[in-house]
Amino acid sequence: MGKRWLPFASYNLWALFAPAVGQEHWHCDMKRGYAKVRKREPDVAAILAQDTVPQTIGLLAQQGIYEFHLNPQRLRDTDGVAKVFEILQLNQQSAEAQQRLNQILTQYYEHPILLKKRIFSLSRGDEGFPEPIKLYYENITFNLFAAIDCILLEPDGTLHILDLKTGHSDFDERQAFVYLLAANYLFPRQQVIASFYNLELCKWSEPITATTSQLNAIRIELARLAQRHEIEKKKYRKNPAEFDRIFPPNPGFRCQYCQFNSVCQFAVQEIYA
Repeated sequence: MGKRWLPFASYNLWALFAPAVGQEHWHCDMKRGYAKVRKREPDVAAILAQDTVPQTIGLLAQQGIYEFHLNPQRLRDTDGVAKVFEILQLNQQSAEAQQRLNQILTQYYEHPILLKKRIFSLSRGDEGFPEPIKLYYENITFNLFAAIDCILLEPDGTLHILDLKTGHSDFDERQAFVYLLAANYLFPRQQVIASFYNLELCKWSEPITATTSQLNAIRIELARLAQRHEIEKKKYRKNPAEFDRIFPPNPGFRCQYCQFNSVCQFAVQEIYA
């Protein structure tokens, strides 16, 4: 007998419902519709199969850090950056990606923040979906997905979840709270903190912790999001013609940067002064 299908929640889904503070001007509900509901349509699937430049840089940066620590000698070799550059075949990437990734790898080579840390786990970033964590709230059962980049073991035994970032967006604490909620189930009775580190800006966040009541509030919020998303999926399947009502578009300058602008009939293709 196959596994029962459950609604799901993740930080990514949360961000598609509600943008981070300061990112409201980029938000569009229709993007969630394409990414989560119409993702198997050929045109949309083809778009989703191709990472955007920021996604590519983020993934390859994660892989670069992994390769450095897979063989720490690369952090001592004078050509360590060049070796990782070659392993990842970065010469096949766009000029922008090559330039930014070379900067990221060079900065990390010069200041390897994980070198003297006790690494509990370090993801390469391309392992696929993590195992879901089954959570409950009232009559809602849902799967929580939380892909964790790195976990460090601090001297006092605290588990330190570290999320590696690229780009220039501010850190979103909601993501840390999702990780802390996941850790509460994966590592019960374990002290856990979370933080972000931006590989391009060489910038740390403050350590983030959560109380039991905060974690419960996050669980409730994610349960409601999972339920809302399941409802909107059913609405669309019942009446696909209502797509733009279920997932209202927010056309404007943001369309220039949306990966779905080639298939979205509401996309503003050019902005005139």
